[in-house]
Amino acid sequence: MKIALKNFALMLLIGLLGLARLQADELDDFDSISFDDAPLEEEFEHPDWFKLSFLHLREDLQEAIEADKQGIIVYFGQQNCPYCKQLMTVNFGKSDIVTYARKHFDFIATDIWGDRQIINFDGREMKEKEFAELQQAMFTPTMLFYDADGAEALRLRGYYPPYRFRAALEYVADGHYKKESFREYLERATPLPRFDLDDLNDQPFFISPPFMLDRSRIAGQRPLVVFFEQGDCHACDILHSGPLQNEVILGQLTMLDVVQLNMWSDDKVVTPSGQRSTAKQWASDLGLFYTPTLIFFDNNGKEIIRVDSVVHFYRLRSVLDYVLSGAYQRGLSFQAWRQNPMPRTDE
Repeated sequence: MKIALKNFALMLLIGLLGLARLQADELDDFDSISFDDAPLEEEFEHPDWFKLSFLHLREDLQEAIEADKQGIIVYFGQQNCPYCKQLMTVNFGKSDIVTYARKHFDFIATDIWGDRQIINFDGREMKEKEFAELQQAMFTPTMLFYDADGAEALRLRGYYPPYRFRAALEYVADGHYKKESFREYLERATPLPRFDLDDLNDQPFFISPPFMLDRSRIAGQRPLVVFFEQGDCHACDILHSGPLQNEVILGQLTMLDVVQLNMWSDDKVVTPSGQRSTAKQWASDLGLFYTPTLIFFDNNGKEIIRVDSVVHFYRLRSVLDYVLSGAYQRGLSFQAWRQNPMPRTDE
């Protein structure tokens, strides 16, 4: 009921104030983040306009520059990935995105579990899966944008809806990455409507303020997860009305300290590392540009993993299982743990 009323109020305000024009394609963007993220039964292929590459990245980049492009995008994917399929069928199903992307970049496809040999920019040769691990491409699709000098200009880990993906392409192609962060670019280029900074979806498991999250002096009793959200956030609404209503997810969250912050607010926060800040400043320091973003911290305030792209039940459950297993304490990355999941430390 709260979500429905909030959406109604939002649409009314949009109509009265003229702050946005929700055309059919923009509504389609919103619809693109609603999908079942269960592993696919069928396999799918990336578009045939992806480059047929020998996975020598410096040579691929040189060929892109000779073709008057701004750089290359290395795509990390895997079979049976619903988030990858969403990118291929929805984002790359839009002619304007495909035309712009092909004009400015060559796309190089890799498999995070693959055994093909890839030669990195520094000349090191390794398997695709080793390169994915090195680049922390833990969520598919992951895309690394490299500029004409071979420097990383932007990293997108996970699936983003078309309007955000368009912005990412333009951010790199037009050289904005040289002078501002992606967060700053998004805020400047398309200022976010903020009708009410406190208009968030509440949950009984969120810890009430004051937000004294310091774990640098006295260790916490269990891991911490911080939900960075904002008002007027369709993706936040989907998270709260979907995965956060599931009994499995709710059971996992009872084993964590859970905090919700509005990433544009001036609410005072003492961060897990003991720094005094505000929610807005901390989100900026963390480089956040998408809501909801979930960041997990260990008992000593060190970041374990973050989910800063579209997330649904299966991906969220997997991340929670990884954190609760304590695998990170054994030095296992999320990708390594997925190959041989271990039970939770309390089992």
